[in-house]
Amino acid sequence: MTVLISAGILLAFALVAFCVIKWWNLEVVGVTPVPLFTFIAILFTSGLDVGLIMFPLAWDFPLYADVAAEPAYGFTNPLALEFGFWGFLIWGFYFLTTFYFCVIEPRVKFFEIPLVKWINNIVIIGTCAFTGALFLIYLPYYATFIGDGESVIPAFYVVTFLVILLAAFSSTDIKYVRILSVGSTALFAALILGMWAYSGMGLGAFFDTAGNIGGYFANIHKFVLPLTDYHEFYLFWWFAWSIMIGQFTSRFVGGLKTWQVLAALLIFPSIPLGVWFSVLYFYHLNGIETTLFINISMVVVGIIFVINSFDSLIRLYTDNLNLTTKRLGKVPYIAGNAIVLFGLTVAFKSQWLQIQWIGAVVIGLYVACLVYIALFKRSEVLSIEASPAENELDFHKIENVH
Repeated sequence: MTVLISAGILLAFALVAFCVIKWWNLEVVGVTPVPLFTFIAILFTSGLDVGLIMFPLAWDFPLYADVAAEPAYGFTNPLALEFGFWGFLIWGFYFLTTFYFCVIEPRVKFFEIPLVKWINNIVIIGTCAFTGALFLIYLPYYATFIGDGESVIPAFYVVTFLVILLAAFSSTDIKYVRILSVGSTALFAALILGMWAYSGMGLGAFFDTAGNIGGYFANIHKFVLPLTDYHEFYLFWWFAWSIMIGQFTSRFVGGLKTWQVLAALLIFPSIPLGVWFSVLYFYHLNGIETTLFINISMVVVGIIFVINSFDSLIRLYTDNLNLTTKRLGKVPYIAGNAIVLFGLTVAFKSQWLQIQWIGAVVIGLYVACLVYIALFKRSEVLSIEASPAENELDFHKIENVH
C-alpha cells in the first residue's frame, strides 16, 4: 500500500503543477458562485471533520513526542508534524479536484459514465461513514461526563445516530449547508479564543508556541511521501476525501484565477489550523487539563463539524444518484440516508471496512480519468481557455446585479 499511496501523491502533485502552469490566469467559476469568505468557509468545514477537534490532544501529540517508539518523527517537533498532517501542502489535492470539476469535467464527463458514477458514490458514502466512525470512537475521550472516558457505550451510538439524522435533514436544502458552514466556522473561532483565554498563554506564549510550525516548512519535502504507517493512513484519508470535496466545493468558486484558487486553498485553511494546533500544543506542553465546559464545547464543535461534513456529502451523492427529496419524499430521504450511513459507521468502527481501501479506489479513479482523457478527450482538454460558458454567463449576470 505504501507504493500505491506514494505513486498517487506524486501523480496528484504533478497534475497540480500542470494545471497551474497551463491555466495560470484562467477564471474559475462554479455553477453556484459565492463570495470568497463563504467559499473558504464551505471548503474548510466540508473538507475537515471531527478528527481536527479530537485527534491532537487525545492521540497525535503524545504519539509524535515519543520518538523512542517512532524515531521517524524525530526530525521536528509534534506541532510541526500535526500541521504537516493536516495543513498547507495536502490541500493541493483539493485544488486539483476543485479545478477539475469546475473547468475540465464539464468537457470530459468522465464521472457521468455509469460505472464511474456508482464507484464514486460508493466512495462518498463510505467516507461519510468513516467520519461517523471516528466521531463514535473518539467521543468517549471528550465526553467524559458520560461513561468512563474510554468505552463506547450505547449512549454514544444514540448520539452518533442523531448526528447523522440531523445531517440528513440539513442536506435537504442547500441553504442549511451554507448556514452551517459559516456558523461552524464562527463556532470554531470562538472555541479557539475560549481555549486560548483559559490557558493563560497570552500573545507572547502563543507566538512562541506557533513558531514551532516553522519546523514543517523547513522540512516540507519530508511530508510528501509517507513517514510512517500512521502518516500513510492520513494520506489515504485525504485521498479518500479529495474527489468528493472537489466535486462539492467546485460549484461555489466565484471567479478566482487558477493561481488564486491554489493560493486560497493552501493558505486560508492553514491559518486557522495553525492557530488551533498551536493552542492545543500549549495545553500538551504544559499539561493543562481541559475543564468540563471545554470538553462539552469541543464535543459540540465536533458534532457541528460532523454534520457539516455529512450534509454536504449526502447532498452530493443523492444528487448524483437522483435520490432527492423531490423524488423520494423528505421522510424516506432522511430516514434512508440515516439508516444506511449509521450501519456503515458501525462497520467502520468494528474495522470491517478501512479508509485505506477507499483511498486506494480513489487513486484508481485518478488514473482511470487520466487515461480516459489521454485516449478520448485530449484535444478538448488541451484547448480549454475558460470555465464552461454557462457558468461564466451566470457569474457575470450576478456581478452586474451587484
